[in-house]
Amino acid sequence: MGYCKIQCVHKTRSIWKIMLILCVPLSCVLIFRSLVFTFFVHLMPMSKCSLESGKMLTLDNAVDASLDLLSRPDVQTCTSWKAPIIWEGMFDPYLYDKEHKEEGSSVALIVFAVGRYLDVYLESFLNSSEHHFMLALPVTYYVFTDIPEKVPDIKLAPQRSLKVIKVERHSRWQDISMMRMKTISEVIEEDIRHHCTYVFCFDVDQVFSGRFGSEALGDTVALLHAHFYHLPKNLFTYDRNPKSTAYMETGDFYYHAAVFGGSWKSVKALTETCYQNIMEDKKNNVEALWHDESHLNKYLWLHKPSRVLSPEYCWDNSIGYSRDIQVTRLLWAPKYYDTLRTF
Repeated sequence: MGYCKIQCVHKTRSIWKIMLILCVPLSCVLIFRSLVFTFFVHLMPMSKCSLESGKMLTLDNAVDASLDLLSRPDVQTCTSWKAPIIWEGMFDPYLYDKEHKEEGSSVALIVFAVGRYLDVYLESFLNSSEHHFMLALPVTYYVFTDIPEKVPDIKLAPQRSLKVIKVERHSRWQDISMMRMKTISEVIEEDIRHHCTYVFCFDVDQVFSGRFGSEALGDTVALLHAHFYHLPKNLFTYDRNPKSTAYMETGDFYYHAAVFGGSWKSVKALTETCYQNIMEDKKNNVEALWHDESHLNKYLWLHKPSRVLSPEYCWDNSIGYSRDIQVTRLLWAPKYYDTLRTF
């Protein structure tokens, strides 16, 4: 009996060795194919801006006329509806800071840190923001969490303050993601509109790494998704379900819900509409493919953003080298979905 067990063990080990020998080359092939695909995707040229001067843009503010649309021939610097796409090298940061200081601009930064996301990400997010986000302007942080007592004590610069607001913890991360639209709309109505001119909403699992300044401010601000901006439109992951209010056959770009903003009026309108559409889907037992991001893309297709931020403003280092990314301003933090999204 003991001899049979030993033989079985040896056979099992042999099988595992054969599987390992087969699997390791296969995994290498898959990784290599992924790297090659990424490399060639980022060699695909973007569309080009048809305008010759910033003066031809639909202006968010007077300084936009100074944008050098021809300074970056390697990328698309404006949209078909004459909104700027902001890249490094196009703008003078001093001019934007000066303009917004004179206008008395102030910014509300909204971030949700629910469950384990608070422990893992919030402190580094806030600390890095203090070094890079809208340093020339007054900023109020609005931190939404289910455990207010665990929000870290961050040393804030002058003209910067932090408000902590308790929110319900939903059983699914998808619901947290989608229901934030309702919460953002409510806090704008109750508080932000009385104190701030602009609002920016961020995912917490990110770290600021460079200037994220007043050049990003506009009436409605969207962000090009780092994984999609070089892809053809037929590969964009819009919601293709006709039963969903987020359904799209085509669009302009694929926008990332990790960062969006604008004037308080525009962000309130955006979040209210997205929330209403989410609730309409719920009534019909439908859930959009990428939840609030799908609804955001639908809204921004129907209501064109006045300003689009390049992927510099939310870059994923796992993509690797991309020749058109000259600077990174906000970086994806490591994702731990298996543990952080378990309630």
